[in-house]
Amino acid sequence: MANPSKAKGTAWESLWTAYIREHHNPAAHRNVQMGSKDIGDVSGYYLHASELKAERTITLSSYIEQANREAVHAGEPFGCAVVKRRMKGVADGYVVRDVATDVRLMNRLRDMEEALQDRDFDRWYDIDKEHREAA
Repeated sequence: MANPSKAKGTAWESLWTAYIREHHNPAAHRNVQMGSKDIGDVSGYYLHASELKAERTITLSSYIEQANREAVHAGEPFGCAVVKRRMKGVADGYVVRDVATDVRLMNRLRDMEEALQDRDFDRWYDIDKEHREAA
């Protein structure tokens, strides 16, 4: 690849995709770029269009605007930017949303947890315990 910046971005997308496949969703995959109707760089991060960035200068506002626009194109309720942290591995990178998106996500999580508690408290308890122990 002739462009070093593009190669760096492609490498970040590949590393993120491998990480998500191992820890979240085995079906995660990189997307073909679609120009003005782009749907994010990687699909498979649950409910999100993910815009990946590996740049020297970090501009969160433009990343979030792009991620939110691509979430609409992808039919996903949430957009996020996945930003590489310099000199660190994938697990040390940043997943970034604007406050409005994060509040919508937290409201959905709260509502779904309450629904599961009402429907099957023992199942909710087991899942809650598992995730608290993993933290």
